[in-house]
Amino acid sequence: PLHAMNYVIVVAGGKGLRMGSDVPKQFLLLGGKPVLMRTMECFYNFDAQLQMVLVLPRDQQTYWRELCRTHNFSLPYLLADGGTTRFESVRNGLALIPNDAQGVVAVHDGVRPMVSTGVVERCFGVARQAKAVIPVTPVVETLRQVMADGTSQTVNRDAYRLVQTPQTFHLQLLKRAYQQPYRSDFTDDASVVEALGMPIAMVEGNKENIKITTPFDLEVCERLLVLSSLHGLD
Repeated sequence: PLHAMNYVIVVAGGKGLRMGSDVPKQFLLLGGKPVLMRTMECFYNFDAQLQMVLVLPRDQQTYWRELCRTHNFSLPYLLADGGTTRFESVRNGLALIPNDAQGVVAVHDGVRPMVSTGVVERCFGVARQAKAVIPVTPVVETLRQVMADGTSQTVNRDAYRLVQTPQTFHLQLLKRAYQQPYRSDFTDDASVVEALGMPIAMVEGNKENIKITTPFDLEVCERLLVLSSLHGLD
């Protein structure tokens, strides 16, 4: 359609409790710059005309604005208030995109700063046809299923994929999906869209696209950043 835009909703709701720090993990420094800024830059590197909505808990917004001043961060975005659940946060973000808007929208975790431009391109590109796309990686370790009685058994890892973000959709489809009432099995955006009966396409993710939840993850990303500046990541 005419005037089809690229949109992204970056969801940063983390309290950072597992980091053992008072600073929410999206604000911790990665290579001298807050994680969240690096994450946002990934999308502007893909498309400078992209429209971004950042979803942040209200009690973190003042601190975020100070960080933006300190780091001279001036990329354009709209700010939405985080909700009590991820579902509510995404819904709040979607509400800032006009109801008649056309295009493709990605939803991305604010604490995944190492997503490659290639993965973002694949997600947006495939979503134009497939309507609903998630980036995935293979399961490389042996996987065991734990039964209700406490016993466990090995399952065929080839039958499983690890899911990353950005999860990417036709904008009107995602808006319709988020009009559904919340359910506890809505663990990500794909599950919300799937509840409408829509199939989900998969594209290859990138291993470096780690979700930073522990100090170890941040340390890994620091090393990856050094490596990518030396060699350039795909």
